[in-house]
Amino acid sequence: MMILGIFYFIFGVCIGSFSNVLIYRLPENKSINFPASHCLKCKTPLKWYHNIPLFSWIFLGGKCAFCKTKISFQYPLIELICGFLMLICMFKEVSNFEIVDYFEIYKTFMIGVLFIVLLAMAVIDFRYTAAPSVLLYVAVILSLLYKFNFEGVKFALIFGGGIFILTFLLTKILKKEAMGEADIYIFACIGAVLGLNLGLLAVFVSAILSLFAFMVVSFLFLLKSKKNNIKSNTQNQNISQYQMPFIPFLSAGLFVVYVFEDKCQLFLKMIIEGNLF
Repeated sequence: MMILGIFYFIFGVCIGSFSNVLIYRLPENKSINFPASHCLKCKTPLKWYHNIPLFSWIFLGGKCAFCKTKISFQYPLIELICGFLMLICMFKEVSNFEIVDYFEIYKTFMIGVLFIVLLAMAVIDFRYTAAPSVLLYVAVILSLLYKFNFEGVKFALIFGGGIFILTFLLTKILKKEAMGEADIYIFACIGAVLGLNLGLLAVFVSAILSLFAFMVVSFLFLLKSKKNNIKSNTQNQNISQYQMPFIPFLSAGLFVVYVFEDKCQLFLKMIIEGNLF
């Protein structure tokens, strides 16, 4: 188990290192291959030993080896999170560490990389309130490959198609965009991975998380308004114009329900049987 865990952690950290490249370059329409890794400040190409995930940042003291500019803590943080994501998926998917089950190993890779891709999109969505199309396509493909059956395709179409129709109708009624197109792909991922009941629960969890986040943002707007003596009507306008990214919360809802699937199943059973209270 220890050897397998170390392998998955290292794999996750390495994929996380690559996801940092995606986070930085894709939103700016830059090639992920050229130029080679370099300091964002002095543009000096990095040596191979400057690119070792986690360790290079630690040994360099979080600074460029050439110009000594501080390197964002985001890089090792994303790598570390991705390593733990792969570990969590391993413990979730592997049922017996004494027997090698190649299908479980395959599923661990698919779902682990899916969550790493969703993490990259979440960071990009927070910064730009948008997500690169290529990552959306990859996420849907990974979710279907993880499920690897017709049920996954069916519920991906149900969730993605259902939200597409709902968004189209709301946009016509409200005369403005009701939901981002990118969110539809994440709904499809939720349907493919979790199915109907757990998928709906994941959407509910996502909504609760986003509502809490919006309350926090509104509170911060209020504090800023009082500090800068901004009128209440201007403050309300600023809040109404704020675009809350939804991909991070959809991804979090999917992850929470996936990890605690057994408890969520029990929770749904209690609701259906009326034994919740």
